[in-house]
This record gives sequence, structure tokens and C-alpha cells, in this order.
Amino acid sequence: MATLKLYSKGASVWIPDPDDIWVSAQLLQDYSPGDERLLLQLSDGKELCYPVVSPADLPPLGNPDISEGENDLTALSFLHEPAILHNLRVRFLDYCSIYTYCGIVLVAINPYDQLPIYGEEVIDAYSGQDMADMEPHIFSVAEEAYRTMTREEKNQSIIISGESGSGKTVSAKFTMRYFAVVGGAAQQTSVEEKVLASNPIMESIGNAKTTRNDNSSRFGKYIEIGFGRNGDIIGANMRTYLLEKSRVVFQASAERNYHIFYQLCASRELPEMRSLKLEAPERFRYTKQGGETHIPCTDDLLDLERTRNSFTILGVQPDQQMELFRILAAVLHLGNVHIQASGRSSDRSFIDADDRSLAVFSKLLVVEGPQMAHWLCHRRLAVGGETLVKPMSGQQALEARDALAKHIYGQLFTWTVQRLNSALRSHSGRAKSFIGVLDIYGFETFDRNSFEQFCINYANEKLQQQFNRHVFHLEQEEYVREELSWSRIEFSDNQLCINLIEGQLGLLDLLDEECRMPKGSDESWVRKLYDQHLTSSPHPHFLKPRMSNSAFIILHFADTVQYECDGFLDKNRDTVFEELVNILKASQSELVAELFQQQGNVSSVANGSVRSGKRAHREHRLTVGFQFRQSLQMLMDTLNSTTPHYVRCIKPNDLKEPFLFDPKRTVQQLRACGVLETIRISAAGYPSRWTYEEFFSRYRVLLRGPQHQEQAQTLCWQALHQLIPDPDQYCFGKTKVFFRAGQVALLERLRAERLRVAAVIIQSCVRGWLARLSYTRTLWAAITIQRYCRGGLARRLALILRYTKAALVIQKTYRMLVNRQLFLMVRQATITIQAFIRGTLSRRRYRLLVAERAAVLLQARVRGWLVRKKYLRIHEAVVFMQCCVRRRAARRELLKLKTEARSVERYRELNKGMEVKLMQLQLRADQEARESATLRDTLHAEREATAVELEALRATIRKLEIQKEKSPPSCPIINEKEEEERRRAEERATQEILKLTEEVEALQREKDIFNKEREDLAARLLEEEKAQEERVQQAVSRASASVRAELDEERRKYQGLLREFNRLEQRYDNLREMSLLTEYTKGHKRTDSTQSLSLEPLSPSPTPLTPQSLSPLSLSPFPPVFPSPDEVRRVSVTSPCTERRETPLDQLMERMDVAKDPAVKMRAEDLAHAYDAVRVANKFLESQLRSQRCQWEEELEALRCQLSQASAASSFSAPQLQEQLEARGEECVRLKRELKELRNTVTLRRFLAQVLPSALSTEGSFSSQQKPVTVTGLLECRKRDESKLIKNLITDIRVDSALSLSPGLPASVLFLCVRQADCSGDQTRARSLCSAAVTAMKAALKKHNTDIDMTAMWLKNSCLLHDLLTQHSPKQALDWDEVTPLTSDLSDLISSLSDLCIQAYQQLLSITETRLQNIIVPALLESETIPGLSTVKLGGSRKRAGSDPRTVGGEAPSMALVLRELGALHTALSRQAVPPTLMEQAFHQLTYLIAASALNNLLLRKDMCCWNRGMQIRYNVSLLEEWLRGRGLQSGGAVATLEPLIQAVQLLQAGKKTEKDAQALFRSCTALSSQQIVKILTLYTPHSDLDERVTLNFIRTVQGLLKGRSDGQPPQLLVDVRKVFPVTFPYTPPPVLRVDQLLIPDSLKIAFVRRA
Repeated sequence: MATLKLYSKGASVWIPDPDDIWVSAQLLQDYSPGDERLLLQLSDGKELCYPVVSPADLPPLGNPDISEGENDLTALSFLHEPAILHNLRVRFLDYCSIYTYCGIVLVAINPYDQLPIYGEEVIDAYSGQDMADMEPHIFSVAEEAYRTMTREEKNQSIIISGESGSGKTVSAKFTMRYFAVVGGAAQQTSVEEKVLASNPIMESIGNAKTTRNDNSSRFGKYIEIGFGRNGDIIGANMRTYLLEKSRVVFQASAERNYHIFYQLCASRELPEMRSLKLEAPERFRYTKQGGETHIPCTDDLLDLERTRNSFTILGVQPDQQMELFRILAAVLHLGNVHIQASGRSSDRSFIDADDRSLAVFSKLLVVEGPQMAHWLCHRRLAVGGETLVKPMSGQQALEARDALAKHIYGQLFTWTVQRLNSALRSHSGRAKSFIGVLDIYGFETFDRNSFEQFCINYANEKLQQQFNRHVFHLEQEEYVREELSWSRIEFSDNQLCINLIEGQLGLLDLLDEECRMPKGSDESWVRKLYDQHLTSSPHPHFLKPRMSNSAFIILHFADTVQYECDGFLDKNRDTVFEELVNILKASQSELVAELFQQQGNVSSVANGSVRSGKRAHREHRLTVGFQFRQSLQMLMDTLNSTTPHYVRCIKPNDLKEPFLFDPKRTVQQLRACGVLETIRISAAGYPSRWTYEEFFSRYRVLLRGPQHQEQAQTLCWQALHQLIPDPDQYCFGKTKVFFRAGQVALLERLRAERLRVAAVIIQSCVRGWLARLSYTRTLWAAITIQRYCRGGLARRLALILRYTKAALVIQKTYRMLVNRQLFLMVRQATITIQAFIRGTLSRRRYRLLVAERAAVLLQARVRGWLVRKKYLRIHEAVVFMQCCVRRRAARRELLKLKTEARSVERYRELNKGMEVKLMQLQLRADQEARESATLRDTLHAEREATAVELEALRATIRKLEIQKEKSPPSCPIINEKEEEERRRAEERATQEILKLTEEVEALQREKDIFNKEREDLAARLLEEEKAQEERVQQAVSRASASVRAELDEERRKYQGLLREFNRLEQRYDNLREMSLLTEYTKGHKRTDSTQSLSLEPLSPSPTPLTPQSLSPLSLSPFPPVFPSPDEVRRVSVTSPCTERRETPLDQLMERMDVAKDPAVKMRAEDLAHAYDAVRVANKFLESQLRSQRCQWEEELEALRCQLSQASAASSFSAPQLQEQLEARGEECVRLKRELKELRNTVTLRRFLAQVLPSALSTEGSFSSQQKPVTVTGLLECRKRDESKLIKNLITDIRVDSALSLSPGLPASVLFLCVRQADCSGDQTRARSLCSAAVTAMKAALKKHNTDIDMTAMWLKNSCLLHDLLTQHSPKQALDWDEVTPLTSDLSDLISSLSDLCIQAYQQLLSITETRLQNIIVPALLESETIPGLSTVKLGGSRKRAGSDPRTVGGEAPSMALVLRELGALHTALSRQAVPPTLMEQAFHQLTYLIAASALNNLLLRKDMCCWNRGMQIRYNVSLLEEWLRGRGLQSGGAVATLEPLIQAVQLLQAGKKTEKDAQALFRSCTALSSQQIVKILTLYTPHSDLDERVTLNFIRTVQGLLKGRSDGQPPQLLVDVRKVFPVTFPYTPPPVLRVDQLLIPDSLKIAFVRRA
């Protein structure tokens, strides 16, 4: 009766509806026991009387608004069908969340759209997280299974089921992808890649288009992914169930055959596929029956390429793939084999010997064509020990042909699965545990259901039984763990239905028995079913249809299904004649022979039995039903031995429209997949459960007496007996209190009532206190006023007595003024009040009028819409009815015509008419023959007469000619003829002249037109030239900006490739060390410790140090350093010169104004060396200028190309631009010439001043840019001590000694030694020493790959050595007067040092990121830095089974720990005096990682999206901001990367109610994407009564504002945590280095290095 109290005025209930299944309504009055009806108001405002016969007929109550959109359905207060449906609809349509928990089940609704929730950043966010903390997702289920497997070392199963088109296959693929990413293979065979590669293959040969799904799996599969001891994938295995082989030979309307056939037909034009003799799918019988040969948005050719690549990944060779394709093509050609009926009663059949399809089939399978043609039309029988060959009818031969096609495809499917399993099998030992992914068909019911639907629904009955028992087992474990005294929960066990199918004398037994009968038929099997399950022992789950004797009905757990018995026996037998199989066994194709020779050894559900002449004694074991029952039992045993995880896929609509929710279809699937059964089992027990601490914190206002947290359990015991009188509605456990369904809502109502009463009491007390306070103040004021008034009156009376007359005058005047002022003030106040009141009333009336007008307009629109909708519905119904009636009439007329056509009288009438026509035609033919003879005679006579007449005319002509010759010529006649001809010629000439004149005038007009067009084109050309110049300038500016962006992107890619190269190099080193260790263990040899550098060669060649193929010079993070030209490297300055060059040198000195001194009279050899040096310098300068000129010419050529392209686009030349370009080119040439002269002058001045004074030394100079004597302050290391120097200074230096050195000391010492070797002329030793130093520093980085201080030290030394070598390179030294350049070309080593700096920088960040990775989320999001803000979440959502919370040992992560790690990095960098810009880049990368990780976790955790948690996070972020600003790191973008997280936190704390709040959020959240803003608003969950959930109207308002924002942000929800910013090392030329500036401690032990 406690629940009946909830049916009060204002309560929300659900009532049935024929269209929407359930609609919400609100009670308009309280319900009392005995009332016969409820007065309800629907959501559209209509009132309704709902009949109630008894309390059991009351409509279900609605959940409070606080539970709307709950991510776990079992956390709802009321668990029933309408609440489940409404919650799923809200999450799917309003929140765009396709995943929802229902206890242990993940409900996945197919969105029919691509959602950005499956990227690698999402996998990273879910990896290692607890299932109860994150939003529902398929990755969450996969992570739960993976964690449970690794923690409990028990096998797991993920059972994915649902209707066709609900997304089962996609969910299974995402699950396997998650396992492939999380459990990467330990060996190099890429097992996870092979697991993913199996999907395209199985989709090609096992998926097809149906009316419900374009990619429907027509088989069930169970994939076992094996994991090793470390949790990595080491192998996989696949099992398949019940392939739909009938689809190979028959497809319903609007359906297709398996994808592989259409893929082969689409690739028929490929060279390797032409031998298959394929044509379009419309030409094959097995692919054209459905009428659909193409799927929109699908490329069959591309899919075949993907399938072939998958075969290659799995180790199937190309020739074997072609064998496979030949067999598939042969199946298509087999369907086109034309079988003709013969015989008197068509009891025989035959195939033409020249049948093309049979010939192609035989050629592809390499079998005997005549034998195949013979046994397709005949069968062998064994009678009394004799063998007879019996011909088959045409229909039987067609069935034999189709059976053979199905058998071939089934064998091929089985072979493919076995081949995949052999490729996926583990080669590194047995798997320790596995996770199985079951992708199996859901419950199916169609208009006509056959054997396939029977087996599918039988499998679903078994799975539903296992699911129900597992759910019940989990509930039982919870109750036993809490030691509850509970009664058994009753749940619907479908064992009776399973017994009906698989039990003794069940449907499968009777079907197998009927298959063994010689003359068994579908009709006799149905009669046996009726006799057994209707007459002998009636079964409650078996029924007979009223209007059919060839069907039966089974009452399944999900629905009642009627099965048609036609074809049950044939599909169960699935037989093919042995003679046909023997022909295939004898094939010369290895794969074909292999398929059918292993048939006797391999038993698979996909294979059928082979019928021979002698019927096998155990033939029933080969039936499909028997095999399917065995495999299903094996599957159930496997599932029962594992921990199952359930995913139920829901198809929201049949139109495949994105985010369209059909409640009828959804409820039907929820009932079929067992989700509602889970709810029913939960509701039958205690669905709501609270810990005593949570209950005490939430309902402490209902408790009486002293309240202490330690006594929570005792207080709960005492309070619940008074709050809930019925003790059966709750139960106490060890740590929790359990409630029946609806009791939490009752407690919420009592709590709200108690809070309301307390609020009234508080209000009354406060109001009384305020009234008393006001009275006291008023009394005190009155007494004070009275006292002052009495004193004034007394003094006034005294004055009156003294000054009577004066007082009277003053009183009169004063009173007059006071009264006047009072009157004026009252009058003004009255007028003001009247004005305000009148304005208020006017505005109120105006608002009422506006609201009334809007309401009338809305009513008019709604009523009009309803009328139109009703009219359209009636119109569609009338049209449909007319169509049905006309179709029925047409069918009757068709039947009538068919009957009439088949009648004998009809044939007789037709034959009679044909006889009459034949007679008429015969008579007409005779008449035509007679007329033809007459005409021939007449023609002969005419020909003779014509010949006689022709001879007479010829004779007359001859006579006339003779007379003409004899007669004299007639002149006048001839003159007349000539005059006539002349006159005619003149007329013709006159006409031609007129024509020519007209043509000239037309040409003149055309000329004028062309001149005008030329002028217009000239003006247009000028305009286009101006516009072209502007476009060129704009294009140049855009190109420069894009080049800069591309440079940054290329730098980032280069650094990523360098990181990958370092990883591969480290891997190579590990393998080499392992091989050396193996050799060491074999030979037991010891190595001296002094040879620790033997693994790293000290070769001067930098090839093993740097990835030269990956390091273009333009991508270096350092400023570019051009190497010396090849001509300079080839010149040998130290070679003696025999020619005397005094005269040219003197002329050069005179031209350069160099003063002559006694040094001019030095020896000829020294002068020759000096002049040789000058010549080398000239060549060096010439080569540099030549390279610059080449570069300038390339730029000029590029500009010319751009100009020509622009000119071609406009179809006109641009002479002005060309002239301007040539002028600029001449200016550049002039400037280059002047620059060359100036450089020669300056260089030679400095060079001769340095070289000539040193020519008196006995040793000749070998470099034109060196001062051997004047360069002092260097360090000299002998050749034999170089390895010792590297060892003491880099390799074996201790950490404490290294950290005590001054910043950059090892690099400074090495540079001085390298420079001394270079000055001494030994370039090889200089390169060797520098290369050895780079190699040793690289080895030191690998050695200290976890030490942040040592990594920072080597980063500093690498950068310093790089800067020193760059400063002294020939290119830089030319522009630096105080620096003498090096002779050796060390540009390749400088590039190697650049890569080494990047490696050190990346290693430094990697160390810090590894330390921060596991503490970012707990410290930034979960730690409670501000005490007192944590509260218990409103509502008691139960934890999922098997999902244990993570326990963190040791120190709890906090912001202090994060700042400590960042401080360690800052201290290490500051100790080494790293440049500030580099330090800012490092912290920019780290703060981005912190902000991205925290934001991604925030977007996936509902418990973090609340006001008080936002306050905590904001405070934690402010600590990080303060830390960064305190160290001056804010200018490098480190603080800016925190902006998205800060805005997300501000979004949690801001108001979210009105439209102004929405606009404020739109203006403030600029760093967040639209998806992120909506996601945070959707996840926002109030943790106290002072807060409210964000309404859907507010979310829609925000979405409307965000649609107009074009922020250019990516559409994905989460931030890419793996994003790496490219680093740029600043180049700051260090001061001139001397040994006097260095303080070398004795602990380095490098005393053997001497000063030079």
C-alpha cells in the first residue's frame, strides 16, 4: 500500500498507446483505493479517464526527472518497460548516446551514421579505466573483459547478438580492434593485424545483402583471441555455425548472394581474372534472382582488393587465391548449366554436349565434363546387391545441380575458416587465457519461416537460457555475499521450449527419424509432430495453425513463430550424390581435390552428407540439425566455462535512417534479446541498493535521535521500520540496504515532505524573529520620539510664555510652510504612484493580449496540422485499399486467363483458325504463281518489240548523218547561236559582279566589327593585367604563408620519423646485445671493462649515427648551415707549389692597398703558400657566389613559369611584367657583382693580414682561413688518449660528478680538442674525435634513458657542441670577424648533432610523460584539494558485476605530486642553463598532455560533470597556472594549452537555465568544440538538491547557437593526446671559447689533456 500513496496529484504515469507503445500522462487528482478511474492529462494537454478495475490495473509510475538519461537502466527507481523505452529514447535522440548499460548488458543502438567515438584517443581514454567510472561504450565492455582476464586469470566471452542490421558485426570488429591495440603482439608476426585481417575475408564469403541489412552475416562465428602471460595477443581461433548455403542458389527479392560473387564479377576486366570467363552479375542465375546486383555507396572492386590483401596478410599465396577464385567462378557457371527435360512424361533429363557453362565449369575445376553432365542427370541405386543407374527428371536434376553448388561452397567456406585458423594459430606456445567474441544471429521471424529460422531461434533459446541463469546467478551471489535472508527469485525458464526442440521425441529427433525413412516427406513429419505434441502428450509451447496442415507454431521466449515445413527434410539432409563428389575428388586441381578428399575427416556445420547408392547405417549423424545441435552444445559448454559479457544490438528503425527511433521495433527487440527479462529479474528481487554510508548521507533528515556516521547501520535499522511498514519491501545486508522497486521513490517523497515541513518551521521561526525585532525597534523609536517631543514641547511652552506674540507669529508661519510642503509632497507622490500603476496595468494587458494571440495562432496551426495528418492517413488507407482490390481482381483475371489458356477447347479453336489460314495462303500462292507466268510471257514479247524498234531508229540515225555530211553549212544560224551565248555570258558576269560587291560590303562591316572588338579587348587586357598583378601578389603572399605552414608540418613529421628511427635503432641494439649475450654464454669469454666502447664504432663516418635518408637539411630545428663546396674539399692546400707567383701577389697587394713591410722579402716558398691560400679563398668565394647565382636563376625561372602560367590563363601576354622582371634581374646582377667585389676585398684584407706575418715559421700553412700561431687557448689530446678522453668525459662519468660540473663543460672540452686537431692539420683525427664524441653521447643517452638529470645534461652538451661547430663552420665564420673557421668539413656531424639534440629532447619529455601518465587524472580530476566539497552522488546506481574499483597503493596522487614532477624537470633544465625558449617548448608539450588527458577523461565520466567537482578541478588547474607563471613559462603557450580544460570547468560552474546563460556559454567557450560543449551539458549530473539537471531545451538552444559558429575545429569529440609539437632549437652564437675560461675538476681524470 505504500506504493499507492505515490499515485497523487501531479505524479507522472505511463499509459499504453497504439502508435508510441507508451505515452506519458500526469495525474490531475489523487487516487484512493476503490476508485474506478483516473483523471489524466496527456503531454499534449488532452484530458483522459483511465479505467482502473483493481489496484493491479494502475498504470506504471514514471521516474523522477533526476533519473532521466541514466546510463544504467537498473539504477532507475521504477523498473518497467515504459521507463526503459523512454530512457533509451532520451539517450539516443536527445543525448546522441548509442550505448546504455542494463545491469550486465550493454545495449547498443545502431545510429546508421559514422560517429567519431572509435578513434585511438578513445581507446587510450578507456584503457585501464574502471567500467563504472566511464560512459557506456563497447570499449568499456572490452576493457572489462580484458582486465577481468588478466586479474582473475579466467577466460572471458563477449556475446554480441541482435537482429540483422543492428550492428553486431561492427561491434565485434571494434571489440577485436580494441584487443589488437591494447594487447599488441609480442612477436613480430603481427598477430593482431592478422586477427583484424580476417574480418574482410569472412565478410566477403559469409555476408550478403538482405532486406534488413546491406552487410548481413549469414553465419554465426565465435572467435577466441588467445593472450600470453603478459596480456599480449599470441593467437586466435574461429568457429562458425550454420552457414546459410541455400542463399548460394536462391535469393529473395531485393537481396543478393554472398559478396564474393559480385566482387569477382566486378573485377572481370582485370588481366588475371579474364581466365575465369566471368560476365556481369545479371548474366548469372545465382546472382540475379534478387534483382539487386549493386549496393549503394559500395565498390565491389575495391572490396575484392581489400579481401586479397587480407589473404596475403594471412599467408595465402596469390596462386592459391586464384585457385579459390576459380572455384567460386565455377559455382556461378554451374548455375547457368541448362538442363532439359526429355521423355514422354518428362521423367528424364539431359545436358547438351556443347553447353558453354558446363565446359567452363569443367575447365575451371579441371574435371571431366561428360561425366559431370551424365551424373547431373542420373543417379545410382543399389537394389538387392545390384547397382542400377536411374535417370532423373528435370526438376530432380536441377535440385542435384543446386545441391552440388551448395556443397562446393560449403566445403570452400570450411576450408577458408581452417586456413584462417592455421594462420592465426599461436606459434609461441599455448595461450594462457582467451577472450571469445560471439557474433551470432539474433531471434528472427519473417512472413515465411523455414529451417534456417528454426535453427537460429533454437540457438537463441539456448543463449537466452544461459543468459537468464547467469543473471540469476549474479543476483544470487550478491545476496549471498551480503548474507540476506531472501526467497528464490522466479524467472521464466525456457527449458520446456528447449526440450520440445532437442528433447526425446522432440522436433529434431522426429526430423532425423523422418530423414532416415526411405519415403520420408515434410507432410508425414508434420503429421508426426501433430500426433506427438498435440494428441498424445500436448505440449504448452506447440500449436497447430488453424488454416494450414503443413505448418506448426512454437511459442518462443521472444515471440510466437509459425514455421512452414516445406524443405525441412531436404535442408536437414543437405545431401549431394556420391558420384558427383567422386568426380570432384578426381580433379587435377590441388585445392579442389583437397576440399573433397578431407571431407570424410572434417566435420563441420557447413558441410552436408553425401548420398551414395547404399544408405549408411548412421546417416542421421550427418544431418545438419544433428551437427548444429552438437556444435551448439559445445558452444554452450565453452560459454559456461567463461565469464560472459553481453552486448545487445538494437535496430532503431527499418528505414536505415540515422537517429530515427521507432518504439514498436525497439520494444520488439528488447523483448527478444532479453533486456526486459534482465529488468524483470532485477525488479523481482531488490533492484535498489545503497551502502549504509550513502543511505545515512542521503536520508539522515528522516532519522531521529543523535546522528553519527559511525552508527549509520544502527540508525538505518531503526528508521526503516518506521518509514516503510512492510518489512518485505527492504532487507539489510552486511554493507548495504536493499529495497524493492519503487521504495526509493517513496523515500524520496518522504524526504521531500520532511524537508518541506522543516522549511516551513524555519520560515515561521525566522519570520517571528524578524517581527519581534521590528516591533522592538519600532517601540524604541516611538519612546525616543516621545521623549524628544515632550522636551521640545516643554521648551516651546517656555518660549511661548516668554515671547507670546513672537511665538504666535512664528507658529503661524511655520505651520503654513509645513502644511504646504506636506501637501506638495503628497501630491507629487500620488501622481508618481498613479503613473507607475497605470503603466504596469497597461503592460500587463499588452502581455496578456500577446500571449492570447500566440496561443490562438499555435492552436490554429496544430489543429490544421492534425486535420491534414488525418486526411493524409485516410487518403493513404483508401489508396492502399484500392490497390488491394485491384490487385485481387487482376489476380482473378490472370487465373481465369491461365485456366482458359490451358483448356483443350482453346487449343482446338486456335488450331481450327490456323487450318483456315493455311488453306487461304495456299490458294493465294497458286494465284500468284499463275500471274507470275503471265507476266514473264508479256515481258518476253515486249523485249522483242523493243529490239526491233531500236534497230529501226539506228538505221534512221545513220541516214540523217549521211544527209548532214552532204548538205552545205548554214552561217546565219551559227551567228544567231553565238549571239545568244554571248548575251547569256554577259548576264552571268553581271550577276557575279553584284555578288562580289555584296561580299565586299559584308567584309567591310565585319572589319569594322573586328576593329571595335580589338579596341574592347585592348581595354579589357589592361584591366586583366592589373587584376593579374593583384592576383600574383596575393598568390605570392598565400604561397609564403602555406610554405611556412608546410615547413612546420614537415619539421614535425621529420622529428616523428627521427623518433621512430631511434626506436628502431634501440631495438637493433637490443637484438645485437642479445646475440652477443648468446655468444658470451656459449663461449664463456670475458671482456675487459675498458672496452666498453667497442660496441659503438669510433669511425669518422657519420652514417651509423644519423638517418641521412630521413634528415633533409631544411627540416633541421637549427638555423641552416651550408657545407663547404666540393671544389674546396678537393683542393690540397698543403701541397707545395713550384711556380713563383710574386708578381701577381705584388699586384694584388698594391690593388688592395696592403702596406709593404720587411715581411714582403720572405722566402719564395712561403709567398707561394700564401698566394695558394688566396687562390683557394677566391675559388671558395666564387663557388659560393656561383651557388647563389644558381639559386637566383632558379628563382627567376620559377617566377617566369608563374608569369607564363598567369599569361596562359588570361590568353594574353604581359610585356610590362616581363620588362619589370628583366629590370629587377639586371638590378640583382649588379648588386651581386658589387657584393662579390666587397666580399673579395674584405676577405682578402683580413686573410693577408693573418697569413703573411705567419709565413716566417718553419711549418707551412695548410689552410687559407686559419691562424696556427695566434689561435691559442686550445686543448691538445694525443691520438692514443682519445678513447680514454671519451670514456672519462662521457661514457663512464658518474651521475654525481656529472651534475656537479658547470653547464656544457664536456662539450667545451671536446670542442677545444677538435679545434686543436683541426689547427694542427690532421683533419682525419678531428673528424674521428668529433664522430666518437657524438657516438658516445648517443650511447650515454641510451644508458640514462630514465634519468632526467643526465638527459638534461646531455641535451645541453649536444646543443652547445652543435652551436660551437656551427659558429666555426666556414659559412658562419665569414660573417664573424673574431672567429677563425675550421678547415674540416663537419657539416654531416653538425646534422648528426641536430638529430641528437632532438633525440635528447624527446627522451626528456618521454621520461616526464611516463611519470605523469598515471597521475594526471587522479591528481587533476579526482583529488580533493579543497576539503568539504565532496558529496555523495544523488541516486543509488549499482556497480557492475566484476567491476572492482582500482586501489592505488602508496601516496595518493595529488597536484603536489604533479607539480613535483614538473619541478624536477624545471630544476634539471635550469641547472644546465638550457635556453628559456627551449624550456618553454618543453612545458608547452607537457601542459598540452595534462590538459588533453584530463579533458578526455572529463568528457567520458559522468561523475566528474558536476558543480563541486568543477570547483575542485578549477582550483587544481589554478595551482598549475600559478606554478607556470611563477617560473616565467607562460609566454611559450604553456598556459594557453590549459584553456580548453579551464573553459570546460567554467561550463560546469556556469548557469545553465536561461537563454542568456546559453549566449554567455557560447561567447565564453571558444576553445571547446561543439561536440564537447554538448557532451558536457549532457553528462552534467547534480550531486545535491540545490542543483538541477540541464534541460533538453537548454541543450537544444546551445546547439542552435553553435551551428552558426565556423571555428574550423575537427569533428572528433576527444583531443588527440599523442599530438607532438615540433621543436625548434634557438641558435645563439656562444662567446669565443678559451681554455682559461673553463674550470676542469680533477674528478674527471683528464690530466693527460694539455693546453696548446
